[in-house]
Amino acid sequence: QVQLVESGGDRVQPGGSLRLSCAASGFIFSDYAMAWARQAPGKPLEWVAFINAYGGSLTYTDSVKGRFFISRDNAKNTLTLQMNNLERDDSAVYYCCKFKGGPIRSTGSYDARGQGTQVTVSS
Repeated sequence: QVQLVESGGDRVQPGGSLRLSCAASGFIFSDYAMAWARQAPGKPLEWVAFINAYGGSLTYTDSVKGRFFISRDNAKNTLTLQMNNLERDDSAVYYCCKFKGGPIRSTGSYDARGQGTQVTVSS
């Protein structure tokens, strides 16, 4: 079955950087677009970044443009999110998500996600 396992979350100071990874298995990773989403306490799940199956098309939510960079390695079935210049509002549980179709900014367009990895930005 589909498995998505995120890692790399940590506590960092504002302005710091983190690199999140997602190991995918149970499906043909190179056939599917993927995304990262996040959920802060008391808030709904928020789509953050999208990458198409071949890695040639990238889309970001406005609040992370220029700071976050999504990438993938289809040979290693791995999805990555490089996060720079982190802000307190970036604190959330981050999820790796498998795209099933539909609007890429809608969390309803994804049919699987991992257990999440916690990112805390605090001084």
